[in-house]
Amino acid sequence: MDAPKTQDIQRVVITADGSSSLFSPHLNQHYHSSTGALTESEHIFINLGLRPMLYAAAPGRPLSVFEMGFGSGLNALLTWKLADQASQPVCYTGVEAYPVSREEAGKLNFGQVTGKDGLSLLHESPWGVDLPLSDYFTFRKEHTKLQAFHTDRSYDLVYFDAFSPDAQPELWTVEMFRKIASFTREGGVLVTYSSKGSIRRALAGAGFTVEKHPGPGRKREVVKAIKSFTSHTV
Repeated sequence: MDAPKTQDIQRVVITADGSSSLFSPHLNQHYHSSTGALTESEHIFINLGLRPMLYAAAPGRPLSVFEMGFGSGLNALLTWKLADQASQPVCYTGVEAYPVSREEAGKLNFGQVTGKDGLSLLHESPWGVDLPLSDYFTFRKEHTKLQAFHTDRSYDLVYFDAFSPDAQPELWTVEMFRKIASFTREGGVLVTYSSKGSIRRALAGAGFTVEKHPGPGRKREVVKAIKSFTSHTV
């Protein structure tokens, strides 16, 4: 298999909360909010998504997490950290079409700002393999686009962390959210940073019940969407 094509990263930047991020010249987008990469990830993906589900889960029951956009690895690292802290098993799968190079990943300060080592291990891990990285965290990443991703697994929680709808409009459609709904269990949750009306309507059209929640920093609102028990997706 050929080596995965890596994203053309121009520079590492430091966001307002002291955590680092990356800039993609191809899409003219930062990987995280400039007001705080760590603040954004903790607020949306961990505190709104993972934390309530993890602590409500039956002891020992694995929680399955899917991430659209493994990217810098920050959300995966924070997920690993909380799984270990809560002593609750998490099985994580992330898809990434254009991986960050190991060299660029090595410039990120996530270990320092999160207090969790292991970012290099996430980036250096082989593709398409389930890796038990601790007693409570199993990691898998797939080198593919969401459009080409196939699975026979059902996920409890989805981190939808694609680049913005302006940069990647093809990912923020009712068709893509229907695809995600097809492998999200009934009652499962999707969290994302975009609360645009068109995004909320696309999620609703895919069978999700959409909630708006306060966002981090200057971000006014973010979205939590629950797959309706009455939805039927194809």
